Amino acid sequence: MATKRIKLTFPQELIKEPVIFTMAKKFDVMPNIRRAKVTESVGEVVLELEGSEKNLEAGITYLREHGVKVEATEGDIVGS
Repeated sequence: MATKRIKLTFPQELIKEPVIFTMAKKFDVMPNIRRAKVTESVGEVVLELEGSEKNLEAGITYLREHGVKVEATEGDIVGS
C-alpha cells in the first residue's frame, strides 16, 4: 500500500459534486480528509490517499480530468 498527500482545489461548479467519493469507489482508494475549506466559490481539501500506486495515479488522473486542481504536499511527487 502506498500513501500520498495531495491538495485539491475545486472550482465552483464542482463544489457540490461527490468527486472524492466517486474517485475512491472507482479506483479502490481510501481518502482521509486532513483539512478542508469550502466557500460558495471555491473548495480546498488536503487529502491523504491510500491504495496501490497504480490506483493512486489513476485516481489522481480522474480528479484532474474532472477539473480538480491537484498539487503534491509534504514532498510527495504527483505526476502532471
